[in-house]
Amino acid sequence: MADETKLANPAVLGLTCFGLTTVLLNLHNAGLFKSLSGVMALGIFVGGIVQIIAGVMEYKKGNSFGTTAFCAYGAFWLSLVFILLADTKTFNISFSTTELAWYLLLWGIFTGFMFIGTLKVNRILQAVFVWLFVLFMLLAIHFAYFSAAGKTTAVLKTAGVVGIVTGGLAIYLAMAELINEMHGKTLLPIWPADEKEAYKQPEDL
Repeated sequence: MADETKLANPAVLGLTCFGLTTVLLNLHNAGLFKSLSGVMALGIFVGGIVQIIAGVMEYKKGNSFGTTAFCAYGAFWLSLVFILLADTKTFNISFSTTELAWYLLLWGIFTGFMFIGTLKVNRILQAVFVWLFVLFMLLAIHFAYFSAAGKTTAVLKTAGVVGIVTGGLAIYLAMAELINEMHGKTLLPIWPADEKEAYKQPEDL
């Protein structure tokens, strides 16, 4: 007899973790505060570890896209925190701005491919990946051309604004899936890719 146990929707957890960490980092990029301590803490535990747990939960539900997205971006946050920690007196491992530019460019390319997968899901998720792609490209441009002392910070601050929107959209989608599921109807729209779809139990990524 098939196991009909209802499983929770891991996308709510994964999107929340991704969104909160992305917003906090980009408040820094936009120039609202200088310290990265909170960003690194959130990056390790929320954007990193817990988001990877959400990816493993998606694996349990047979969702390849959700597994790939949450595990990969969770690993991104852990690797980013490692880069930030490594470039200190404790570890004394330096990363050149050229390396960082390529690192961010590769994540941007990956995000572009992942966006194609969102075309089968909903408009909000599509928007998250479009804005995330733009964010990675702007950050790659910043570190490739404008990160040296004395150069303009306009690109980084623009990336900060883009990142805040990206994280905000992810948080909105997480809350929409949670609230719609709890109420059994659409209270916060996410505009499914197939507009003929009536309200159903919110699906994972």
